[in-house]
Amino acid sequence: MGAGGDSESSRTGDAIWTVDESPILSPLLAKDEDDRLDTLADVEVPPWDEQITFRGILVSILLGAMFCIITHKLNFVIGVIPSLNVAAGLLGFFFIKLWTGTLSQLGFWSKPFTRQENTVIQTTVVSCYGLAFSGGFGSYLLAMDQKTYEILGVDYPGNSAEDVKNPSLGWMIAFLFTVSFVGLLALVPLRKIMVIDYALTYPSGTATAVLINSFHTSQGADVARKQVRCLGKHFTISFFWSFFKWFFSGIGDSCGFDNFPSLGFLAYNNKIFFDFSLTYIGVGLICPHIVNCSVVFGALLSWGFMWPLINTREGDWFPSGLGQSDFKGLYGYKVFIAIALVLGDGLYNFVKILFVTAKAIHKQYKSQQLPTRGEGEEVVNLSPDEKKRRDVFLMEGIPNWVAVSGYVALAAMSITLIPKIFTAMKWYFVFLCYLVAPVLAFCNSYGTGLTDWSLASTYGKLGLFVFASWAGNNGGVMAGLTACGVMMSIVSTAADLMQDFKTGYLTLSSPRSMFVSQILGTALGCVIAPLTFWIFWTAFDIGSQTGEYKAPNAIIFREMAILGVAGFSALPQHCLELCIGFFIFAIVTNLIRDTAPPKYAQFIPIPMAMAIPFYIGAYFAIDMFVGTVILFVWEKLNRKESEVYAGALASGLICGDGIWTIPAAILSLSKINPPICMTFLPAAEAAKNMLNL
Repeated sequence: MGAGGDSESSRTGDAIWTVDESPILSPLLAKDEDDRLDTLADVEVPPWDEQITFRGILVSILLGAMFCIITHKLNFVIGVIPSLNVAAGLLGFFFIKLWTGTLSQLGFWSKPFTRQENTVIQTTVVSCYGLAFSGGFGSYLLAMDQKTYEILGVDYPGNSAEDVKNPSLGWMIAFLFTVSFVGLLALVPLRKIMVIDYALTYPSGTATAVLINSFHTSQGADVARKQVRCLGKHFTISFFWSFFKWFFSGIGDSCGFDNFPSLGFLAYNNKIFFDFSLTYIGVGLICPHIVNCSVVFGALLSWGFMWPLINTREGDWFPSGLGQSDFKGLYGYKVFIAIALVLGDGLYNFVKILFVTAKAIHKQYKSQQLPTRGEGEEVVNLSPDEKKRRDVFLMEGIPNWVAVSGYVALAAMSITLIPKIFTAMKWYFVFLCYLVAPVLAFCNSYGTGLTDWSLASTYGKLGLFVFASWAGNNGGVMAGLTACGVMMSIVSTAADLMQDFKTGYLTLSSPRSMFVSQILGTALGCVIAPLTFWIFWTAFDIGSQTGEYKAPNAIIFREMAILGVAGFSALPQHCLELCIGFFIFAIVTNLIRDTAPPKYAQFIPIPMAMAIPFYIGAYFAIDMFVGTVILFVWEKLNRKESEVYAGALASGLICGDGIWTIPAAILSLSKINPPICMTFLPAAEAAKNMLNL
């Protein structure tokens, strides 16, 4: 998550960083921007119901499922989720063009593909796979399960067997349908204020609109074809590389390229090695350089210095002989120091966003910059293109009474149903969540529009601590985790909707079609996200701290809930002091980053990115750093080419490896194991083994 004026992105665990994707797209506009702007006012806009097509829905389901799988995998392994908006727009364009091209070759006529249909597909896909993140499958929801409870330890203070609820398709789908639609209604009456009156930028929404608009011009379509070709080539490479690696991965988790001691055995024993993961190389290509460098800095600080040093205090600071996942030992330092960094960074940015939002609103009202016109009044001094955008945006809206009555109805339904799913979550807890949610949703949406940062998880954590403390020992852990899910879902979907309204505004898409596509995508996500999660849950050992899918955020969220109820009594010696130190470090680092001149601020690390490898390991950080080195060299050799193709290349690497998860899961469920175990030993040990033979 960037600071200052940076517009960086990815989702890290529970925080969202949004990469400013406009540099990737700027070459698309270099030659034809003026032509596009001059003719936009003459673009024919189809009715809202024609912008939603059957073929678009089929493509949305396909891409939504694929991106849910990718999101789950990233959530379970490291918690870093890059923005896939560009990939959604690009692949939507590709599949519909493939559809229409195939029909044309067969002699059938097909309806022309418009920018509005492209926008609707992108919106549906993003709202669908967004639930794989905000649905808590790698965080608050998974923190409730039996395995996370056992990892913390049955004797761990505050960790009660009563605060356990194992995943089940039935209650997960019911819970998502209960909470996921409310955020879509919370801010609908404010859509004109946010998009037109405040003229908020929503950088990711704007970048996506620029991409889609460029696809539907002659020059843009040519570049799009080259981008899709690049994506397809690297998708194939990534898929077959994952297939190749599978043959050598053996039974268990100690074989294959994922355990390659590429930097030596000493570094390998401290989880510092390159594991040949094209997914995280792709993540490194998408994330800004400072994010990747911050992750590497955090990895080297923790695994290269702190943990080896603290481990020398075994028997003094903490009992000796503890398991590697025992919070009374070294693992406790790893997790709680990471939590301290995350909370310090999140709290700083939360206060910052509130301050920036309040200051901007006050300045606009004081200077009377906010228009007070009604929707039907004529606006003067507007270009023909801007007037066309406003006419389309205001022509087919969603009646306020629909939004208000829908919000009240869904709130009433949630107050009734959520306490039945989670008995610790009392009805008045839910009522209070829905009472304050519109205000928090506005703050988050406004802040996202200004800075491109969605702090949905920060609002969720606030709800977690408040309700865990309120409920106390009477189910406080489950109440806190449930409240976190309710708050996080509402404020996240509200910000996503406003982001999509901005995209629709710039692509001349009807607000009604955008709203309907959001509802459709959310409904698909309520089913697809749990189903794809279930594939992982049944095929792999999710949550195992010795396996590939450690689900690190589940541990963090359960620990946060326990802390909200029980306090800090269970921490090992000096852990609290170290946590306070790193909490302050996160705040001070952000403050310096915001106040330093830009030429220096760009080199200051991001605390939340640093926290990710603290208890996971440095291996994925090395992969991401390889990605950022590739991009850096590419930019030096041919910056224009890198800006056009880097996003497509990265998306191909991520998607190809992500799709391999499906056949890997099928092979695992079928009890088909890899035929070879490729393992590595020090030369002396290997020679000794050979002599013993």
